[in-house]
Amino acid sequence: MEYVDGFLIAVPKKKLAEYKKMAKLSAKVWRDHGALDYRECVADDVSWGKRTSFPRAVKRKPNETVIFAYITYKSRKHRDAVNKKCMNDKRLAKMMTPGGVPFDTKRMIWGGFKTIVS
Repeated sequence: MEYVDGFLIAVPKKKLAEYKKMAKLSAKVWRDHGALDYRECVADDVSWGKRTSFPRAVKRKPNETVIFAYITYKSRKHRDAVNKKCMNDKRLAKMMTPGGVPFDTKRMIWGGFKTIVS
């Protein structure tokens, strides 16, 4: 079964174009290094839940939107190998510096998941 890395972040609406440019580059880099799929999705029908919700999870502010993203791999071992290559890819060097991304990384949620239904 495949392996998936999932991400959830809040992005300032005024920085969405900048984020999209960064996401397109990231998608190319991850695919170049072997990721099976790479998706970045902006909130469209996401309400503020009473107890839990995507906006609550990332402590979304009124001037922000939520991004849900995922990358698919053959396995966790494949994910680890691809990510190692990506982290050393010079095209991503700017993103690896403090302030190198257009969102608050402290409110980013991520994790790796084993696929149980495909």
